[in-house]
Amino acid sequence: MKLFVGNLPFRTTNAELEAAFRAIGQVDSAKVMIDRESQRSRGFGFVEMPDADARRAIKEMNDSAFEGRTLTVNEARPMQGRSDGGSPGYSNRSNAGVDRESSSRSNRNGERG
Repeated sequence: MKLFVGNLPFRTTNAELEAAFRAIGQVDSAKVMIDRESQRSRGFGFVEMPDADARRAIKEMNDSAFEGRTLTVNEARPMQGRSDGGSPGYSNRSNAGVDRESSSRSNRNGERG
């Protein structure tokens, strides 16, 4: 199961994320997401674990303290297809009800044009 891990300290490395979840069970992969432009952490990541270990990790790690921050840990949800041609991935966010095309056509005063 793929887990979303949010509110990570920006200095957290892949190895530190993996070690935190390895204390609970087998970790197949751990990845802190990095901003393409700044090359800095985006403050969230993903951990893949066998289902039983993942369920235990959600129970034990969600709302727990990690390096001074309170983590959000839950099952990752597949991202919906992107209109910019990018491939779908995983996310913990929903774009329901957002019309990007019309909202991007607003001028500075908030008027659509």
